[in-house]
Amino acid sequence: MLYCQMTQEELKSKLITEKKIYDEYKSKNYKLDMTRGKPAPDQLQLSMDMLHDKYIGDGKSSTGVDYKNYGIVDGIPEAKKFFGEILNLPCEQIFVSGNSSLNIMHDILVRFILLGTSEDSTPWKDQGKLKFLCPVPGYDRHFAITELFGFEMINIPILEDGPDMDLIENLVANDSSIKGMWCIPKYSNPTGTVFSDDVIRRLASMKTASDDFRIFCDDAYTVHYLKDAPAKQLNLITACTDAGNPDRALMFTSTSKITFPGAGISAFASSVKTVKYLTKLINLQTIGSDKLNQLRHVNFLKNYDGVLAQMKKHAELLRPKFQICLDIFERDIKEFGILEWTKPEGGYFISIDTMEGCASRVVELAKECGVALTPAGSTYPYKKDPDNKNIRLAPSFPTIDQLEKAMEILCVCIKIASLEKLIK
Repeated sequence: MLYCQMTQEELKSKLITEKKIYDEYKSKNYKLDMTRGKPAPDQLQLSMDMLHDKYIGDGKSSTGVDYKNYGIVDGIPEAKKFFGEILNLPCEQIFVSGNSSLNIMHDILVRFILLGTSEDSTPWKDQGKLKFLCPVPGYDRHFAITELFGFEMINIPILEDGPDMDLIENLVANDSSIKGMWCIPKYSNPTGTVFSDDVIRRLASMKTASDDFRIFCDDAYTVHYLKDAPAKQLNLITACTDAGNPDRALMFTSTSKITFPGAGISAFASSVKTVKYLTKLINLQTIGSDKLNQLRHVNFLKNYDGVLAQMKKHAELLRPKFQICLDIFERDIKEFGILEWTKPEGGYFISIDTMEGCASRVVELAKECGVALTPAGSTYPYKKDPDNKNIRLAPSFPTIDQLEKAMEILCVCIKIASLEKLIK
């Protein structure tokens, strides 16, 4: 029965029942963690063979270039070709870096602030108070970067096929202080949304009041499918080129959840002009990333087909965990009409929306019962969810048994928070 159809007495009786169940869970002193999308130990085990010496050999290229020495700041040719296959772009538009794609996003944003988006552009710091578009719910670390550097962040709702393009087009056409936009176009964090090709084309072709507007496209989950194959999607950089805006987009990706999050390789892509400009600047910062790790990854994964084969193994481990979450929601929550949740076909997260005003209470109850969740509000700029209803769930790291228990406790917490609200 829907909670909203119950009488006050029925609600109070139900609350007493749920609190008894909650107290029983609480007495068990659980320590369960669903805060971050970390690969589980059995996923890391999939890449252990990569540590064998055979994947580095003598540390040289097939033409004899010694990757043990200085140089090649933009990445070894083999790694550029490798990421080119993943992103479906030519090598000259790829820059291969170290372990963290978030590191690259941060540093490129700083360069645009201090030096401009090109050699002949005005640095963003000299253009007054600036703004950034933030599709929500979204990735907390993206928002933390733009908050750190003083951007005013504007919430853009994520719809079924991507961010609200009508709103975006109206904003960027009329406000030259909007300099950029975050986005995760495939299996978005946390909703699992895949941007439609129409959304991609509109992002690429829309008119902007600012001539140095840039899209920071975090393509972290582009190959992280849970079903049969990665979703097909129009390439944003190609679409920007076709629309006459070749410099508009920068795409970022990595092997963080393909091999080792702590020892992967990353890349960014953009127009040839932008990659050359940024390479010149990065060359002042470093003499090069870990080329042996780049070589190791290419020799281990080989190519795009090799990546898909690796991701199939990951999917076989992740799929049951996502299904547990969805099944428990269906079993324990659906009939009461107090929760909405996504059913992603890739990525690392499930996004849930409680009744308005209940998310922080759910997180508080779960914490007291030994279940750690991402803090309410984290999926919004400034950690402020205006409706206090969104929570990001990360099913990947716990064991199956731990996940089942955490989800059962979570559902009790959601019911208690919802009943308390309705009784008030």
